[in-house]
Amino acid sequence: MFDSRHIKTFHEVVRTGSYSAAARALGYTQPAVTQQMKALERDVGSPLFVRVGRGMRLTEAGEALTRHATAILDSMSAAQEQMNALTRLRAGRVRVCAFPSANSTLVPETLARLTATHPAIRVDLLENEPPESLRRLARGECDISLAFTYPGLHEEVPEELVEIPLLEDQLTVLLPGGHHLARRRVVRLTDLAEERWIAGCPRCRANLLHECAEAGFVPDIAFTTDDNLAVQSLVAEGLGVAMIPALVLNFMRHAKVAGRPLQPASRRKISAYVLKEHLRVPATALVLEELRTVAANKTGC
Repeated sequence: MFDSRHIKTFHEVVRTGSYSAAARALGYTQPAVTQQMKALERDVGSPLFVRVGRGMRLTEAGEALTRHATAILDSMSAAQEQMNALTRLRAGRVRVCAFPSANSTLVPETLARLTATHPAIRVDLLENEPPESLRRLARGECDISLAFTYPGLHEEVPEELVEIPLLEDQLTVLLPGGHHLARRRVVRLTDLAEERWIAGCPRCRANLLHECAEAGFVPDIAFTTDDNLAVQSLVAEGLGVAMIPALVLNFMRHAKVAGRPLQPASRRKISAYVLKEHLRVPATALVLEELRTVAANKTGC
C-alpha cells in the first residue's frame, strides 16, 4: 500500500522536475521531500529516479507510477469533494422505509420541503408495515424507519434503535354511510360489539382484538386486509365496520362511508427510528428534522 502523501509529493516532483522545486511548491523542506521519495521507493521496491547530470530522469518504475499517480490523485480529490458535499448537505442519499399511510402523507410533504431547500439530497422510498420495517433498519437495509405502536400492546423494539416520536394518530371508527350510528358525533366501542369487522395489518388487527377485549367483547372479524382503499370499499358496501387511523382519512375517504371518533379515545403513536450512529450523518439528520416539522403541522391526528 502506498502512502497518499508520498504519491502527492512524487507527482509534484515529476511536475516541477526537482526535489527542491517540489519542496517549495508544497511548503516542505527539501530533506522532507527526499525522505518521502526514499520511503516511496522502498514501498515500490525499485528506484523511481536516476541522476542525469544536474537533473534527474524517471526510471521505468517511475514512468509506470506517473501514469497511475494522476488517476490516484484525481480519485482522491473526487472522494474528498464528495465527502465535503455530504458534510455540507450539498449531496446525500437517505433510505426511508415507511408504512403505507405514512408514505402517502408524511413522506411526500417531507420530500417536497427537502427538494425546495436541498435538491441534491436523494431519498429512496421503501414500504413495509412494522415490525418488518424495524427489522430492515436493524439489518442496515434502510437509514430511517417510520413505524407505529399501540399503547396497549407490549411491542419490543431492537435495543440498537433510537426512537424519535413524531405524532399521535387518533383512531376512527368507519361506518357505512347509512348506518344508524353514523348519526352520532361519537361512537362507543361497546356499541359495535355485534358488528362484523374489517381488520387491517397484523399489528392493527392485534390492537383491534386488544381494545375490544378491554371493552368486554370479541370482534367478529369478517375480512382482513392491509389495503386502506379495500378497507373503505368493504365498509362502503355494508360488509362491516373498521377502526382506521385519522392519518389515512387525511388523504383517502370513500364517499359512501362515515368516520366517527371512538369513545374512549384510541390512538397510535407514530415515530421515526434510526440506528444511533446514523444520527451523526447530516443528510439523515436533516430528513428527521423535516419529518418532525411536517408531523407537528398535522391536524386531526
